[in-house]
Amino acid sequence: MGNFAVAMHLASAVAIMLSGGVQLVPAVRSRFPIFHRWNGRIYMLAAVALSGAGVYMHWIRGSVGDVIQKVGGSLNALLIWLFAAMALRYALARDFRTHRRWALRLFIVVSGSWFYRIVLFLSFLIFKGPIGFDPTTFQGPFLTFMAFANYLFPLAILELYLRAQDHPGVFQRLAAAGMLFVLTLVMVAGLFAVTMAIWVPDVKAGFDPRRSIDQALSATIASGGIDQAVKQYHDLKTAQPAVYNFDEDQLNVLGYQLLRANKFQEAIRILQLNVEAYPQSSNVYDSLGEAYMDAGDKPLAITNYRKSLALNPKNVGAVKMLQKLGAP
Repeated sequence: MGNFAVAMHLASAVAIMLSGGVQLVPAVRSRFPIFHRWNGRIYMLAAVALSGAGVYMHWIRGSVGDVIQKVGGSLNALLIWLFAAMALRYALARDFRTHRRWALRLFIVVSGSWFYRIVLFLSFLIFKGPIGFDPTTFQGPFLTFMAFANYLFPLAILELYLRAQDHPGVFQRLAAAGMLFVLTLVMVAGLFAVTMAIWVPDVKAGFDPRRSIDQALSATIASGGIDQAVKQYHDLKTAQPAVYNFDEDQLNVLGYQLLRANKFQEAIRILQLNVEAYPQSSNVYDSLGEAYMDAGDKPLAITNYRKSLALNPKNVGAVKMLQKLGAP
């Protein structure tokens, strides 16, 4: 059931991205009404499936975040179901003006997770990292606020826009236009942040002809153990440095995979290799500190978090981990 919920969540997201924006194009509505109706049905069905799977993952399968964040996500799902029902009701009644308004509200609340990611990555860009929450537990006041604001704030702007249409005074129009302009700037900045943080590196990696050292070592650990994997790493780095990808993120990804599998000693050995390869990187010491902390080795966790902080004094995560470990 958990895997099915994840599959439904992802498949519905694809359907929503493809069909949602098309529904708002006036030319499509007027020239292709049959397509508009069927596309709208697909959109609403995908929205209900997406939100239903999200609620299941929140409360049954388990997900990151605290209870208040899960309540915020569940309220978002309830609004999706309500707005979908109202949009369908007025479409069937052929009251298209009212239908359009409920459809716009539906589009806004369905796009809540999009707004959430845009603002989250924009905050990373502005503050050079996580602010107002603990990245290890994904909890904190900023994320609690975003659990509700990601759909309620855009919904409030939509209501302001609709009110300006009903009462077309100068003040109402200026206020609506101003809010839309600010929101557009936030969206553009957030898209830039997401592009630079995720999409550009992913596209670049897709065209990288080198083999993944992460995958090679993972297979060796499974078949021959960590000692053989460490030897393989040194041998390949000496003999075939251009064939395999030895970038910093490779061993970091493998280390966290091992941590999630509770293979703490293997994770520590892999992350130690990363420290040897990138001794001036704050991030590799931060990751090794987390591995030691999860393994219950408090002194070495503190040592590595301090090293990470020395290399990058702006590493807020390291500061919080040191406080959590009771380091002076």
